Amino acid sequence: MFEHHKEQLLPKREFVHRLGGSIAAGTGLIAFSLGAGMLGYHFLGGLAWIDAFLDAAMILSGMGPLSQLSNDAAKLFAGCYAIYCGIALIATTGVILAPLIHRSMHKFHLECEDDDK
Repeated sequence: MFEHHKEQLLPKREFVHRLGGSIAAGTGLIAFSLGAGMLGYHFLGGLAWIDAFLDAAMILSGMGPLSQLSNDAAKLFAGCYAIYCGIALIATTGVILAPLIHRSMHKFHLECEDDDK
């Protein structure tokens, strides 16, 4: 997916395209995670769709739940969803930032090679 350190730096236009793909993948992961949370809160927690959206969004953003859950299945879902969201947040950040970090490291490496010559 990324160019080798001995290859030239990717042209800006292609880099922007790569970054757009990463942002799209990250957005897809967030949308999937939000949808899964909404389904769980709605069907297991008995929340209205708008409340399910709010709770899923709050958990996904790291803020915490708002609604009281009355049954054990909903509470187990909420706990598992919270753990998943922590991992999904880190993964999404990595997916989005990977092209930026790679480009800066690649550019730094090319500059170091130029200094050695």
